[in-house]
Amino acid sequence: MSEFVFLYRNELTGAPPASPEQMQQTMQKWMAWMKEMGEKGQLKNAGHPLERTGKVVKGKQKTVVDGPFAEAKDIIGGYSLVEANDIAQAVEISLGCPIFESGGMVEVRPVMKM
Repeated sequence: MSEFVFLYRNELTGAPPASPEQMQQTMQKWMAWMKEMGEKGQLKNAGHPLERTGKVVKGKQKTVVDGPFAEAKDIIGGYSLVEANDIAQAVEISLGCPIFESGGMVEVRPVMKM
């Protein structure tokens, strides 16, 4: 088995925020999906949502700038660590993610073995 990181991405839009009821329904879908992956032994770490603020440290001068979204059209909203036989299976697992209902995306990245 190999490990894969799911990075949950959404585009920055001017859409109004979801209502509390919509947020509750969305959270229930996420929890059900995470539970299903856990029961199948696919979920290694559920991860956490990420704040929209942060800093980026870059270059040889180690310049610190506000970010990480100053130049991005999309944001990484969170991550999870899953186990799968290969990237094809990891992609298949990602297809159950509720983020697709809101036009989001899942970036599936293999964790490099060191």
